Amino acid sequence: MPTTALTDRLDASAREFVLAPHRLLIGAAAVEAADGRTLASLDPSSGAEIATVPLAGRHDVDRAVAAARDALETGPWQRMPAAERARLIAALADAVEDHSDELAEIESLDNGKPVKLAKVVDVADTVAYLRYFSGWPTKIEGGVLPVAAERMLCYTRMEPVGVCGQIVPWNFPLLMAAWKVAPALAAGCTVVLKPAEQTPLSALRLGELALEVGFPPGVLNVLTGDGSTGAELVEHPGVDKIGFTGSTAVGRQVGAKASGALKRVTLELGGKSANIILPDADVEAAVKGAYQAIYFNSGQACNAGSRLYVPAQIFDEVLAALVDRASQARLGPGLDPATQLGPLISAEQQERVMRCVRQGEAEGAHLLAGGGPALTESGGWFFSPTLFAVEDDELAVSREEIFGPVLVASAYEELEEVVRRANSTPYGLAAGVWTRDLSAAHRLAQMLKAGTVYVNRWGASDPAAPFGGVKSSGVGREHGWLGLQAHLEAKTVWVAL
Repeated sequence: MPTTALTDRLDASAREFVLAPHRLLIGAAAVEAADGRTLASLDPSSGAEIATVPLAGRHDVDRAVAAARDALETGPWQRMPAAERARLIAALADAVEDHSDELAEIESLDNGKPVKLAKVVDVADTVAYLRYFSGWPTKIEGGVLPVAAERMLCYTRMEPVGVCGQIVPWNFPLLMAAWKVAPALAAGCTVVLKPAEQTPLSALRLGELALEVGFPPGVLNVLTGDGSTGAELVEHPGVDKIGFTGSTAVGRQVGAKASGALKRVTLELGGKSANIILPDADVEAAVKGAYQAIYFNSGQACNAGSRLYVPAQIFDEVLAALVDRASQARLGPGLDPATQLGPLISAEQQERVMRCVRQGEAEGAHLLAGGGPALTESGGWFFSPTLFAVEDDELAVSREEIFGPVLVASAYEELEEVVRRANSTPYGLAAGVWTRDLSAAHRLAQMLKAGTVYVNRWGASDPAAPFGGVKSSGVGREHGWLGLQAHLEAKTVWVAL
């Protein structure tokens, strides 16, 4: 059970939820894992146990997929008019908004991020994504085709792809759940949602809210567990589509298993994104943007701007400004209103980041700021904002995704040089450009090999704007019409007249 110190920081509704027993959500039932296994959810700010949740196994996955299949094929969801499906998704958005303080505190406690950030980004964007996709069910349409055959009506229907297994990461638990769940529900699919083992609580609360607003049982099922639970879901023959956000290494395994079974798959994977400052840029704005690009969410973002390229003539100026900002960052527990940067998610992640930093130093990278765990009164798994200056793009810290608050900065001389260096990575999730030259911005947007290019800001996001990567950063797109299409199948109907 959570310690008194932890729960005393929570408002009544969040405290009530956190202290309550946590179970799998299958159909309309809250149930224990069939084999009784559990796992602990820990507070990254202190290492203390927050809650115990079930560790779902094969039998639990079977039950959840069966519930999703029944809801899809025989339950009221299958017969529900599109307008009613839209109303339910909008009602879920309203419920999330009504519980925004509670959800932000749950997210902050379970993930460690600042509670203000959790509310204005994670929860607010969850509401936005649900509201956006609530508008789609009444706009999904097929068409009549002008075929050559005489006395023939040929038309298309857009139908749900089926049962979707959705596996989300720990860095934005509630928001990533919304990214996966909202388009699937809009398309008429049913969902088995598997949150990360480190951050299971907000997904369970989302599932409860879906039932409270009237979603039929089985439409949204939530299975807590570890990697073995996710593997069972990926391999289950009753799952028609897999959506996965996580590391490239695990994504390759998920993609191989899903494609081997001829399942639809969407993969949003890792990145080592380049952020480029051009000589004419507003330096103050670029420094602020570069800082946010890497240290936002303590560097735990797939699209973090972890490689910074700076013109040689302003390199020292930019790095001095970044060092100054990094030295003033306030690290602390997410529930502390003064906190700017929270902890890393786990002791394992902290040790992984430390190994990468040590390797960078051993390979000759010049450490300018940070470089190790940060000590706080609460304990926990904090890491100081870290900045390296490097001359070699082949160093491990320059090429490997670290997923922590570690920025690698390099000087460059020519535009062609920096484009080549920015593209010389297996990843291709995002890239950034800082410039006052509109022509240069558009030229670089075309030349950079990335799924998203940000100009004069970093991390812009909208439910309508497609998001995803190229190369080793993923397959497919989320958000907007493209994200909806990933959950639809086109059926062609021929009718002789």
